[in-house]
Amino acid sequence: MRHSWLLLLFIAPICFGQAKKQITLENIYDGKTFRIKSVPGFNAMKDGHHYTQLDDENGHQVIHVYDLATGKLQKTLYAADSLKINDYSFSWDEKKLLLKTESQNIYRRSILYRTYVLDIKTGKVQMLDTAKVLHASFSPDGTKVAFVKDNNLFYKDLATGRTTAITTDGVKNKIINGNCDWVYEEEFAFTQAYQWSPNGKHIAYYRFDETNVPEYTFAVYDNLYPTNYTYKYPKAGEPNSVVQIKIYDIANDESINVHIGKETDQYIPRIKWTKDPSKLCIYRMNRLQNKMELLLADAADGRSHKIYTETNKYYVCVSDNLDFLPDGHSFVFDSEQEGFKHLYRWDWDREKLTDLTKGDYDVDEIIGVDSNRQLVYYTAAEKLPMERKLYSVNWNGKRKELLTPEDGTHSITTITGFNYFLDKYSTLTQPPVYYLRDADGNIVRTLEDNHELKETMQQFDLGKIRFKKVELSDKTLNAWMITPSGFDKTKKYPVLMYQYSGPASQEVRDLFPIRDFFWHQMLAEKGYIIVCVDGTGTGMRGEEFRKKTYLQLGKYESDDQIAAAKYLGTLPYIDKERIGIWGWSYGGFMSSTCIFKGNDVFKMAVSVAPVTNWRFYDNIYTERYMRTPQENPKGYDENAPEKMAGGLKGKFLLIHGTADDNVHFQNSAMLVNALVKANKDYDSEYYPNRNHGISGGNTRLHLYRRMTDFILKNL
Repeated sequence: MRHSWLLLLFIAPICFGQAKKQITLENIYDGKTFRIKSVPGFNAMKDGHHYTQLDDENGHQVIHVYDLATGKLQKTLYAADSLKINDYSFSWDEKKLLLKTESQNIYRRSILYRTYVLDIKTGKVQMLDTAKVLHASFSPDGTKVAFVKDNNLFYKDLATGRTTAITTDGVKNKIINGNCDWVYEEEFAFTQAYQWSPNGKHIAYYRFDETNVPEYTFAVYDNLYPTNYTYKYPKAGEPNSVVQIKIYDIANDESINVHIGKETDQYIPRIKWTKDPSKLCIYRMNRLQNKMELLLADAADGRSHKIYTETNKYYVCVSDNLDFLPDGHSFVFDSEQEGFKHLYRWDWDREKLTDLTKGDYDVDEIIGVDSNRQLVYYTAAEKLPMERKLYSVNWNGKRKELLTPEDGTHSITTITGFNYFLDKYSTLTQPPVYYLRDADGNIVRTLEDNHELKETMQQFDLGKIRFKKVELSDKTLNAWMITPSGFDKTKKYPVLMYQYSGPASQEVRDLFPIRDFFWHQMLAEKGYIIVCVDGTGTGMRGEEFRKKTYLQLGKYESDDQIAAAKYLGTLPYIDKERIGIWGWSYGGFMSSTCIFKGNDVFKMAVSVAPVTNWRFYDNIYTERYMRTPQENPKGYDENAPEKMAGGLKGKFLLIHGTADDNVHFQNSAMLVNALVKANKDYDSEYYPNRNHGISGGNTRLHLYRRMTDFILKNL
């Protein structure tokens, strides 16, 4: 009998199916278990029928050429022996490659590379410069490469090997040429601050004079006496760099100033060459960011005139959604002038505005402009705010077509000629699939379907994720919810709310994966319901919903999260005494605010790298939504976690990296001061020398273990 019972124990799992695995933190952060595959190094070629891809062959990197339609290997362009390629790019004629290696991040978007030039025909590889450089790019004819080094702009003639200094006045923390200062890079979302003209005869570039911008210093704990890192960081209300736009003439070896007006306390958030290589467009924006003008400048003498002006009672949004048409006097662009973000065509000669899209929905981005078919390709959330689909419309706003009908999120990469598109498609529950589509939206073939990830996920005890509507007294909010496997509506579960909540952000999307998906699933396995709610101020629901937070960042957003938590507490399967909230960056600002304001609702909160008073944050971002502290002191202080710390009743974990160049550690230090002054107990974790992302080595594993343990103990 004893032996038969043991045998039955071994047979039972086989008969009833193998028990599913539980997710561990090691699974999440080993980089292998839940790896999401993409199409690495995908570069569509100019003929519109081939693409290149960075592949691994027996431990060596190889750049292969494939046929787009069939996926068949055509040839090998380059096989790297000793170089580890981080990125590569073609010259326009596709006869040369820039190979970028040994990447070294400076800030969020600026990356130093040791860069090489490959002549594809001869196979010869030459080093661009002995030092690592920024923003290497070919001239349109492929004979030269421009780059930035030591705050100066250079170009190298590939035939002669001669390097020419376009600027020589670059000085750290004073003058920058061809690269953005910190705040432009962070808030206007670009870092290469120069552009070749279409014919390669000129280079337009930014010159930043940071002299009067206040400095911020933090310690890097690397030696017996720590190293001080000092850089220019303009906080709200403080001076900015004085920006000039210059145009360099290759033939004359001279730079001229573009006329951008006498006002220096302003922003130049973009420059863009038109189809005419002698004309440069400059975006000029006032400091309040509620007026933007487009200037058209002559490359020969720098003289400019206005071709478009837009104003807004809140603020004007800057984007890359602007393309010049070949007629030489019109462009397509996006605007919120009718309450939702839509596409328009503006003819500045006739001062004629043409609607290209209409309706109570937001356009997301212009994907491309096809001059042959006279079509604009764009993505929009026309059916639901959570989706993105690809559409086309002609230049007169006629013949709109839906090209990707599948519900979910379609992230589109154009291919020269617009005969094909690369479509990264996913839904809330389906990992990304990479489709090649033709001009009519038909799927030609699948490049990657992530079947291995799907099979892996089947092995784990994952909860169900679904969309949910949160019904409040004055509005309905979009949300997603993860319930544990084996969810029983007759039981009561604790809830952890996750949110970001920043202006125009969107965490409730029909795409995979939502942020921290597998960590949230791990918590669901442990009996928690995870909920994310997009409240007032978030994106793709029109201008008024998004800009209601103007001058009062944090007020309506936290009101909504508190109200959503109360709503969840009314559901029969939720334990209203065990609701927690967490977030990172703006989300950390929000989770702090929520537990201080909603101390009767939230049992605990985790706040990672939070802003604790907008007075401490940079001016471009903060003043866009709050104006200056001098103009709006109540808006700053009445919505600052630092000022409401005395309201803390529940358990609170505060986390920050000491080398955070974005949201300074100062924010957490000042909040701790306020908590101590109010005699409040709290938990904290700081990470020496880590930036805003708090990563490197096993840092993320440690961070999420700390948060997991805190949640399990206190919720």
